[in-house]
Amino acid sequence: MDAWIPITIAAAFLQNLRSALQKHLRSSLGTTGASFARFGYGFPVAILYVAALAAFAGYRMPQPNLTFAVWGIIGGLAQIYATILLVHLFSLRNFAVGTAYSKTEPVQAALFGLIILGERLTAGAVAAIIVGVIGVMLISVARQRLSPGNLVRAMTSREALIGIASGAVFGISAVAYRSASLSLGGDQPIMQAAFTLACVTGFQTVYMLVWMAITDRAEIGRVARSWRSSSLVGLAGVTGSACWFTAMTLQQVAYVRALGQIELVFTFISSVFIFRERINRIEVTGCLLIVSGILLLLAWK
Repeated sequence: MDAWIPITIAAAFLQNLRSALQKHLRSSLGTTGASFARFGYGFPVAILYVAALAAFAGYRMPQPNLTFAVWGIIGGLAQIYATILLVHLFSLRNFAVGTAYSKTEPVQAALFGLIILGERLTAGAVAAIIVGVIGVMLISVARQRLSPGNLVRAMTSREALIGIASGAVFGISAVAYRSASLSLGGDQPIMQAAFTLACVTGFQTVYMLVWMAITDRAEIGRVARSWRSSSLVGLAGVTGSACWFTAMTLQQVAYVRALGQIELVFTFISSVFIFRERINRIEVTGCLLIVSGILLLLAWK
């Protein structure tokens, strides 16, 4: 099995865990504070990860360059705003549907990867991604009568547009992170990914601290007081990001993000057993289509 496959599945699981924890945090923090927890509490872990790779695994420290800095900043800002959109979406729709809307990302990531990196997909991979996106669209209308009109309305509603925008900005961040990591060169994808993660998370922490200091200083205090829950968000977020960064250094972004749709399976489990949200047959069908798309992707990539 290619290494990027289990790494991506682990990333998807950890991302679902982080999103569930952030939804819980929304009850005590604002959207900005719940989003900041991912970066601020994750940054120290990212630094320790890089240090451990250098000290115990013998990896060389990469040498950053201007290209790395530009792509790192683009990716860092994109991820911040995508996270804010997603956390806000959780307050408008249930956990599963909110996550599903953002999972149009693989198509958008494939487009950005083609435009920015010149990455092309096989016909089979394109078909697999389309199957997965059809599953996402079904989930979006699961609480309505299934019809073309309801589908159009569901995909053009305020919640859908926020979710699709979140997926688009996540797609931009993913391509930017792959570009940053690859710009470091060398044959150490794990260290390249870890170093990129540490630098980007540090930038995001500083950026969001300045933002909160200007717009809502009290939120900084609330984030500090919620350190127990926030630290779990940060730990899940940074370990998930480490997996994403490593997978995207090893494989094209579109393939990684398409496989990452398996997060919706974990999401439905969380939605039912943690948030006590009911799911219906159409949502189950959509989930099965997403899984089918993933299996097709792995067979035809």
